[in-house]
Amino acid sequence: MSMEVEWAPAGAARQTGRTETPARRRRDPVLTGAAIFGAVFFVFGLIHLNFDYGQLWKGTLAFVRSWAYLFPPNAAEWQPILAAALETLYVAVVGTVLAVAVAFVLAFFAAENVAPKTAPLVKGFVSLLRAVPTLVWALIFIVAVGMGPLPGILAIFTHAVGMLTKMFAQSIEEVDEGVLEALRATGAGWLQVMLQGVLPCVATSFLAWSVFRLEVDIGESTILGVVGAGGIGWEMANAMRNYEFDTASFVGMVIFAMVYSVEFATNRLKNRIRLRG
Repeated sequence: MSMEVEWAPAGAARQTGRTETPARRRRDPVLTGAAIFGAVFFVFGLIHLNFDYGQLWKGTLAFVRSWAYLFPPNAAEWQPILAAALETLYVAVVGTVLAVAVAFVLAFFAAENVAPKTAPLVKGFVSLLRAVPTLVWALIFIVAVGMGPLPGILAIFTHAVGMLTKMFAQSIEEVDEGVLEALRATGAGWLQVMLQGVLPCVATSFLAWSVFRLEVDIGESTILGVVGAGGIGWEMANAMRNYEFDTASFVGMVIFAMVYSVEFATNRLKNRIRLRG
């Protein structure tokens, strides 16, 4: 009595003692080319910049020895230093809050799914704001309005508007098109669609990006003081110019404590926002 058995491909492989190997994934030529270009450009940069590695080693040793001048920290002028740290926080918070308010409005005109006619123009404008670093904006505004906290606020505001408008607009563009079409089908106008359809979907994302930008701006406001935009960076620059390294050490500790505390608080806040979302 004969019996015909149909073997599955895997069974046939076992029967003949052969194993099938999965097909090898083809390399992406674009990624491969980018990796090769990056490696070649890196090596070319090292050669072209002509580093003096002997001088680099001597400078590293001198830097290590200079730490002896930083300790113990000199807290004799702690009152003006803490006042400058508070001014730094003022600059960051005011600049960020103003930027969030402006970026909130611009984002609705920069999102292609809700404002296709104005999106290219608004995106081009905020790209210009974002392309110029905050430090350069500070130098421009120092020339325009003088030294002090005002150019720092304007610099942070300008760059933050460019960054936040882009992030807010991307969040709006990720809203499900079905939600917008359903509201439009009921006869809702553009403003009603934004308030009832888009805003509830992006509110958590907007808040998270705003908190993140505040964290970035506090760090940047510290640096802006070095160029004359007020705050604790100005105290650091003065201490270094006068070779008061012990005072500079205390200023550095205040900066670290301030930035770390803000980062800890914003991380807790972002976790709360994530849980709510």
